[in-house]
Amino acid sequence: MFIHTATAWLRFLGLLEEWRPMEEPFVRYVEHYVDFMRDQRGLSPATVSNCRDQIGHFLATVCRPDKELAALTIHDVDAYLAYESNHGWARASLHALASTLRNFFRYVEGQGWATNVASGIEAPVVYREEGLPLGPDWEDVQRFVSSFVGDSTIDLRNRAMIMLLVVYGLRRGEVVRLRLEDIDWCGEILHVNRPKQRCTQQYPLVATVGNAILHYLKEARPRSAHRELFLSVEAPIRPLSPGRVSSIVRSRLATLGIDIPRRGAHCLRHANARHLLDAGFALKEIGDHLGHRSASSTRTYAKVDLIGLRCVAEIDLGSLL
Repeated sequence: MFIHTATAWLRFLGLLEEWRPMEEPFVRYVEHYVDFMRDQRGLSPATVSNCRDQIGHFLATVCRPDKELAALTIHDVDAYLAYESNHGWARASLHALASTLRNFFRYVEGQGWATNVASGIEAPVVYREEGLPLGPDWEDVQRFVSSFVGDSTIDLRNRAMIMLLVVYGLRRGEVVRLRLEDIDWCGEILHVNRPKQRCTQQYPLVATVGNAILHYLKEARPRSAHRELFLSVEAPIRPLSPGRVSSIVRSRLATLGIDIPRRGAHCLRHANARHLLDAGFALKEIGDHLGHRSASSTRTYAKVDLIGLRCVAEIDLGSLL
């Protein structure tokens, strides 16, 4: 807090000599591509931001300040993909990264800034719907939610966020983007911004979730000019990042000994879908609840309906053969 206050005061007096990094040599190329993704391809802000970060990290890792973009080769891309693979990236993540880099180099080659890179970028093979959506069992989810029972500022905030993740199956980014005006207390409606669909989806405000949020607003939320619903509890007060939400979920799952392959916030979204499937809801209804753009995104949950699959396996098809 002292550093923050002293910095602001010295800057106001004009006595602070701030260090300004030199402009990276590839910034203008990345920004040109960002404009293309946003204006020509019409990609969502979240997708554009993610691509910018991945491309920027790639260029910062493999390039020297004196190296031209045209000097990059397919060997630089292969070395970078191998580097990320050795640091724990899964095949699906590497596949998406390779696709992002391929699209970027196709654009820069079309602009005449580089040559013969995009066509050589190969990604790990990822078969359609090869994996299972993994999440904790619903009994573990209930135990997980019940663990947020404290009355501290952090506990009240975290319980409200966890209820949104579990009950509505929201993504972590959707939770941190919620604003105070997104809750219609009179109509008991929750408005969730879906950046990929470029729309706002309405949910009935469940009483338990509404009470958790109201308790947080009255007793724990710091006074701030920020309109985001969930804020940090320590100065400087600011909206939470998506990574912070996953960190909270991961830490509590580890504390409770709930052992699943991936412990981020997204596992609660999988658990929500699986619970709805077990309750007998159709895939279309589950997809609408989760805000999926296409049925293919929801179809993968059919693979975890073991009861239904056993019923299919027990059908006698002998007379048809």
